[in-house]
Amino acid sequence: MNAIELMTYEHTFIRRMLTVMRNFSYQLMMDPAMDVSDAPKMIEFVRQYADKHHHGKEEDLLFNRMVDHLGSAAEKLVKHGMLVEHDLGRLHMKLMEDGIEAFQAGDDTARLDIIGNAIAYSQLLDRHISKEDDMVYPFSWRHFEDDMIELINRETEAFEEKASAEGVQDHYLKLLEDMEAKYNKSESERND
Repeated sequence: MNAIELMTYEHTFIRRMLTVMRNFSYQLMMDPAMDVSDAPKMIEFVRQYADKHHHGKEEDLLFNRMVDHLGSAAEKLVKHGMLVEHDLGRLHMKLMEDGIEAFQAGDDTARLDIIGNAIAYSQLLDRHISKEDDMVYPFSWRHFEDDMIELINRETEAFEEKASAEGVQDHYLKLLEDMEAKYNKSESERND
């Protein structure tokens, strides 16, 4: 299993959820009576699939090796770029979650917190993914020794097998499909 190819492939699912979050945010902006009960499911996808599953591999199997083996440029890229953005994404999800709770408790102004953090997260992650696909991943694979690449690939395969046995991928990709079916409709389809 090629770890970089897998992580790049996972980005396609994460980007699909970013589209869902954007469409959900637009609908919430336009419909004052909209139910926000699906928003926690989006946060769950972000926390469990994008962060724990995907970022877990990056942080535990790739980024730490870049810091330890690829010098100061890699250390700066990881510690002052990628990890900072992962933490900022987590903050946006916490603030979105707080906004949902306030909104459901009757604070209509919290709609701004839900929308603002969903959009901020979506924009952050879209740019973040581009940096990883175009710069971080290729940099690491160009500079790692073959034995390090093989180690990361083996560990990634073991990580995936464990997650698959627990049903992680199937569960969250099904959740993504359900959210897409609901929120990625055209205006005319929503009015039917």
